Amino acid sequence: MIAAVRHPGAELIRASWAGTVVLAIAAVGAVAAPGTGLAVPLVFVALLMLLGGSAAMVWAYALAVRRSRTDEIAVAGLYFLAGGAAPNDVRRSLMASLAAQCAIGFAAAAARPFTAAAFGILAPVWALGLTGVWAARHGTYPRRRPEPGGPKGRAHR
Repeated sequence: MIAAVRHPGAELIRASWAGTVVLAIAAVGAVAAPGTGLAVPLVFVALLMLLGGSAAMVWAYALAVRRSRTDEIAVAGLYFLAGGAAPNDVRRSLMASLAAQCAIGFAAAAARPFTAAAFGILAPVWALGLTGVWAARHGTYPRRRPEPGGPKGRAHR
């Protein structure tokens, strides 16, 4: 997972893993001591990761729309790096961060379902959004083929 930091966009990979670590620390506190002040950080962390990840997803979508004029970008390639959109180590690292955030969030919510720990399920949007930004900026996609009847293939009347 560390090997991915030598690729372009390494700051996005590091940010995804930083979120994973912060989420894990906050989740441990919320699960270990429910109903105390140790549960509050998880609420803030999860909400910040949700908001930041949502903003990143919108940013990724905007970047992808601009790029889609020349490249064929599928949603699976953009947010899940499917179809060879990223080098294997980048894909593994970003998907591992997403999986870890899902596991941490859902484990915390399962351990303490009716407490602040349930907010942990919101956090994986962070990794998903950063993966989208990485893919929109640095991903590799096939070139778009001209559409039949498009500007160059259309007969003028």
